[in-house]
Amino acid sequence: MSNTTWTVDNLHSEVQFKVKHLVISTVTGTFKSFSGQAITNGDQFEDAQIQFDVDVNSVDTGQPGRDEHLRNADFFEAETYPKFSFVSTSFKKVKGDLYKLVGDLTIKGITKEVALDAEYGGTEKDSWNNIKVGFEVTGTIDRKAFNVTFNALTESGGLALGENIKLLANIQLGRPAA
Repeated sequence: MSNTTWTVDNLHSEVQFKVKHLVISTVTGTFKSFSGQAITNGDQFEDAQIQFDVDVNSVDTGQPGRDEHLRNADFFEAETYPKFSFVSTSFKKVKGDLYKLVGDLTIKGITKEVALDAEYGGTEKDSWNNIKVGFEVTGTIDRKAFNVTFNALTESGGLALGENIKLLANIQLGRPAA
């Protein structure tokens, strides 16, 4: 069977993150610009080779001042490290529609292995007969492992920002009709 290349459909995909603020609430942000692909054996996604890049400068939390702070040296250093990259090392079916996605995530020039959960949402043809598949990818990373260490103490002595970042990506992949 031949390889099939699936490309991320940016119009129907989203990449979000969540971090605790003052330990009492959660701040949510998105990245508006990203790209990626999956190379599969035919239409079978198990063992797919997955590559995904995020444009750091596209961070959007709904607060322009906070977004600029995230881009600067306190956090992402976007001028020096303009993208986050992920390259899979394994994509295995766990059961039913659930998969385990393992790969190398690079943030600020530091590469660490991460394990993420992926749930297959289905396959469908769009109005132009292109084949589309959907996955929801979730997981948690420790931002300190990638040298994203800025923090402040609250009046009570707690950390202003959580160290664990929740990731959520709703990804639609497409391939042209045969």
